[in-house]
Amino acid sequence: MLENTLQAGFSQETLTTMNDPRIRKDENGYYIMSLSENSKVYFEDFYRFMEMTYNRATEERNRLNEKIAQTGDQHLETLSYYRARGVVIDLLIRTIKRFYADNSNFGIIMTPWCFGTVVLEKIEVYKERISRGEVEDANIVDYPYYVVKYIEEIYKTTLLEMFDFPDSAFQMRWQYSELLKKYSKILTNITGSLNSVLSMIKNYNR
Repeated sequence: MLENTLQAGFSQETLTTMNDPRIRKDENGYYIMSLSENSKVYFEDFYRFMEMTYNRATEERNRLNEKIAQTGDQHLETLSYYRARGVVIDLLIRTIKRFYADNSNFGIIMTPWCFGTVVLEKIEVYKERISRGEVEDANIVDYPYYVVKYIEEIYKTTLLEMFDFPDSAFQMRWQYSELLKKYSKILTNITGSLNSVLSMIKNYNR
C-alpha cells in the first residue's frame, strides 16, 4: 500500500477471487508471465519494488522542496538543476501511482528493469513536449531552456538512483522497447481483425 491509502490493484485478496488462466501460483505466491518479456513476475515482488521506489522518490521530492526554498532566485543554474530533477521525480511518482493502482491490465505487471525502461521513455517524451511548450509543469517557473538542458543531463542517472539499479540497467532498453512495440502491433492487428469480423456480421444481418 502506498502512503497507507493507495491499494495495490491486484492485491492478494483480489487474486484469490480471480479465475484467470494467466494468473498462476506456486510455493512463492501468485505470479504472471509478463507480456513484454515472457518471464515470471510475482505480484508481491512487483508491488514491493514499486513501494520501495515510491518511498525513495517521495523522500527525494521533499528534499528538493527544501533545497529550492533555501536557494535564492539569483542562483538560476542551481534552481534549474533542482527543478529538472523535480520533473523526473514527479513523473516517476505519477507513473508508480498509476501502475500500482491499475486493476484492469495485466500488462502493467513487469520486471523492475522493464518498468525502468518504461519510465525512461516517458521522461524522454515528456522532455520533448516541455521543450516545445506543450506542457505546463509546476517545476518550470522561468527559463525552461535551462531546466530542459539539465533534464537531458541527469534523467538517466536520477532514475538509476531512484530505482537502485546498476549502470547497465538501461543497456537493455532496446530489447524491451522492441518487445513492447511488437505486442502493441499484435494487439492492433487483432483489434483490426475483430472490427472486420463485426462489420461483416452487421452487413450479413441487414
